[in-house]
Amino acid sequence: MAEPSHAGRVIEWPTLLLLAGCYLVWMAATTWIALLWLPAGMALTLLSITLHSSLCHEAIHGHPTQDKRLNEALVFPALALCIPYRRFRDSHLDHHHDSILTDPYDDPESNYWDPAVWAWLRPWQRAVLRLNNTLAGRLLIGPLVGQWAFMRADLGDIRRGRRGVLSGWLWHIPALALVILWLLLVADMPIWAYFLSTYGALAMLKIRTFLEHQAHERARGRSVIVEDRGPLALLFLNNNLHAVHHLHPRTAWYRLPALYRDNRARYLGRNGGYRYRSYAEVFRRYFFSAKDPVPHPLWPW
Repeated sequence: MAEPSHAGRVIEWPTLLLLAGCYLVWMAATTWIALLWLPAGMALTLLSITLHSSLCHEAIHGHPTQDKRLNEALVFPALALCIPYRRFRDSHLDHHHDSILTDPYDDPESNYWDPAVWAWLRPWQRAVLRLNNTLAGRLLIGPLVGQWAFMRADLGDIRRGRRGVLSGWLWHIPALALVILWLLLVADMPIWAYFLSTYGALAMLKIRTFLEHQAHERARGRSVIVEDRGPLALLFLNNNLHAVHHLHPRTAWYRLPALYRDNRARYLGRNGGYRYRSYAEVFRRYFFSAKDPVPHPLWPW
């Protein structure tokens, strides 16, 4: 299925306006709203960080302009603190090679483990990973587990001299400094409250990534469709239509629902019906239950 053509596109105003609104909410939430009522400020900070992370994902795929450097500049402040944009960009683009989806080694976003490695883990390590394999666990400890795995992999790549990894972290320093200076010099929100809001945002993003991909013999059957049209779909910028996004990664977020609606049978036929009606269904089915085993059930292919 070919990528929809939007020739002549210069600026995607819906994305640009949403980004401006995201920054305005974040600034208001960390200043006068936090001063007025801290829980409200924290909640809005959490939501704006979540949305900003989704907008970073849009920038990686060429939105809202055709200029990669301008797109990076537009999302430059590291509101989520933990993930360098350039490292997110490089690892996520590697992830978009569908032939490696869910591969424990080659897919940077896989939550599966090599069964041979799993067999050698200590009991407490298996317990942590099993907890992380439920939605409740993903919300509770998922950000910590994910950050540990991400930094561990990057540290190994730096030691091996992999190009771009160290520079990605160095570019993160000024992006992080902008946020820290705002919190120290301008914001009325305590640092501890901002850290809790950030953790909450990273946990909320785990709702989206929890079952984005499944182990499947065919690459096209590995990406999910969650037919949610509620607030989470907006926060995730319609990335819940994940199989559509993987087929059309350069299509803007606001075009994905119509694209799916007009070709629903084709997309569900292509991904083998890997579909959920809503995130409410996902919560009901997997809040305390694992959807998949931690060791890859089809490894090696």
